[in-house]
Amino acid sequence: MFSGLIWYRGEIVASVPAEDGALTLRVRCDGVSVELPAAKESIAIDGACLTATRVVGSEIDFDVVPETLRRTTLGERHLGDRVNVEYALRLGERMGGHFVYGHVDAVAAVLERRREGQGEVIRIERPQQLTFALVDKAFVAVDGVSLTIAAAASDWFEIALIPETLAATTLGERAPGSRVNLEIDPVARYAARP
Repeated sequence: MFSGLIWYRGEIVASVPAEDGALTLRVRCDGVSVELPAAKESIAIDGACLTATRVVGSEIDFDVVPETLRRTTLGERHLGDRVNVEYALRLGERMGGHFVYGHVDAVAAVLERRREGQGEVIRIERPQQLTFALVDKAFVAVDGVSLTIAAAASDWFEIALIPETLAATTLGERAPGSRVNLEIDPVARYAARP
């Protein structure tokens, strides 16, 4: 379980194809000396919950199976790309974001971005299967970042980013045309099921 508050970023340093369309992803992660992750722990990379298979220094390996590659942007990332890193919550920690499972619901394109006040507004395509959950004032995790939807229309939604979010996460780098991982509010996901 994660909060969607991004304290760390990482850089992809290796992406090695494995059997049957899988790959091993190696990420140089900030915060290793503070968080002390170990193999078998869950770590969210751009909002996708992955299991660490090897930790050496600040580099962490993850086996990424075809299912995860189909449902996320991880297979589209290149060497040197920056990613958001969130280590799993610990009992007793302050919950400042919202509950994020790291179960990506869809991938969507950034449509536009514009300055607004001190920050920016980013418009993202609204996948048809998620329209019930991507509504005004609902929570959404975009590349793992916990956000509130500022506006929504039939085929897009917008998020407002403060300067801190732009500086501390990769959302400040996502240009129009780039794709992002989306996770809807888990409460909405289960409330909508018959």
